[in-house]
Amino acid sequence: MELNKAVLDCMQSLRRRLREEMSIDIRLSQPDAITAMLSACLDSNNEETRLLGQKLAGFSDTSLPAPGKALQSGIVPIQPKEPTGSLRMYRGQRVYT
Repeated sequence: MELNKAVLDCMQSLRRRLREEMSIDIRLSQPDAITAMLSACLDSNNEETRLLGQKLAGFSDTSLPAPGKALQSGIVPIQPKEPTGSLRMYRGQRVYT
């Protein structure tokens, strides 16, 4: 699949919407980013998000996965991570080593 401006714009806007709606963080550099976005779109309650998913599926020539598979496909909701190691202050910033 060719990544042109239209595809990347669609992916970025879809990524933003999924992060706001469902607290799902999908990186565009992931190898399965498109399938992860499409499966998350099926679980969305917002019609506009579903339409963006259909538009992305049309760009990528990928069939939509079955609904309810978003959390099983490796998409992890954003959760704050507990820092490990020791804490140092460097120029006013916290640095965990």
